[in-house]
Amino acid sequence: MPSKRSYVSPLREQAAVRTRALIVEQATRLFAERGYGRVTVADIAAAAGVASKTVFASVGSKSDILNRIVDQGVNASGYEQAMTELLAERTPESVLRALAHGTRVGNEGQFTVHEAIRKALPVHEDGEALWERATADYREALHRTARHLHTLDAPPSYPEKETGDLLWYWFGPTSWRTLVVESGWSWDRAEQVLHRTALTALW
Repeated sequence: MPSKRSYVSPLREQAAVRTRALIVEQATRLFAERGYGRVTVADIAAAAGVASKTVFASVGSKSDILNRIVDQGVNASGYEQAMTELLAERTPESVLRALAHGTRVGNEGQFTVHEAIRKALPVHEDGEALWERATADYREALHRTARHLHTLDAPPSYPEKETGDLLWYWFGPTSWRTLVVESGWSWDRAEQVLHRTALTALW
């Protein structure tokens, strides 16, 4: 006789997907507000309106949840589309304007995710690797921008690698957080000043 195949209810699977998304969303918010070390699985479960065993069954441990947050943040960054538009620009001013705007949109849109990751680093068992995974594509995008700038008719006055390092210094997540969160600047003002600073300093 043919073996029975298990039946998976589409409605049940959809509900499971929504539950996982809600758990990760609430965990992201709690990690960003309180810090990874001060949040328990029970806290996440309560915020999501589920039992703690549901959190473990559907998403995993607190560390597993943080890994999902990192992966979702990277996938949601939209950097590939932003890079396509940036690499089409052919003047230093327009390239850096696209970079300033693109990194602003990414940092503003992913602010809660970035805060959740940043506050986890000091207490996470593998914080350095976590940060590297969270920022690897971001850093590479800025070095791709540096390579592009050095193909223009008037390249920057710094070597290509140093140009990339400086772009990370100006447009990386730490700079945005320093200006907007710690110093109280608006996102618009930070975008304008970082664009002008990079343009002035590189040429």
